[in-house]
Amino acid sequence: MEIQISPNLANLIPDFKLGIIEYKNITVGPSPQMLIGRLQMHQESTFFELENKNVTDLPGIQEWRKIFKLTGKDPNRYRHSAEALFRRVQKQNFLSSVQSAIDLNNFFSLQYQVPIGIYDCEKLSGPVTIRIGQENEEYLGLNGRLNSLHHLIVSSDQQGPFGSPFVDSERSPVTENTKNALQIIYLRPSTTQENAERLTESLMKMFIQFHGGEATYHIQGC
Repeated sequence: MEIQISPNLANLIPDFKLGIIEYKNITVGPSPQMLIGRLQMHQESTFFELENKNVTDLPGIQEWRKIFKLTGKDPNRYRHSAEALFRRVQKQNFLSSVQSAIDLNNFFSLQYQVPIGIYDCEKLSGPVTIRIGQENEEYLGLNGRLNSLHHLIVSSDQQGPFGSPFVDSERSPVTENTKNALQIIYLRPSTTQENAERLTESLMKMFIQFHGGEATYHIQGC
């Protein structure tokens, strides 16, 4: 699938980069006990690490809040998805298992302090552009609300925006019927190329371990 970062976004954040993974012939289903246990243990250890700390002091959370400010979105009102996960864990409102693809997304998002989106390729059309949302753009999100996309970073295809590091739309989520998927890791701009590749490849290999199929990855951006 063709994916590009808009010139406006690249000019605003010169080091902006994404980990892009494309999966084929995967099998999504209930999470195996191993994954459920790892997600639970990681949340418990994160909870204790956050004692007497502010979530906004974490480097990944901090960096993505700065990105929201740069694009013109108030990070205090619109918290990126990784920050939202950490705030839940800090309140001991631990994430329960949803299904294998979502659980793995959440696990890696907590581990690396970055937003991650995963989408059903059959529900997308044409090339994908990562850009800044325009005035009056909105979609119904997985949070159950109509979300304004103005000034947010969005992933958009020929039908319009379908994803964001804030919250994804209800148009293209991965379900247990998904066979081909696109995963977008919203990397920290400060991440080196070497570390970006290591992180992305690590996620890809674990995803294939649980879901089978084949996958390819690349780093998009500087």
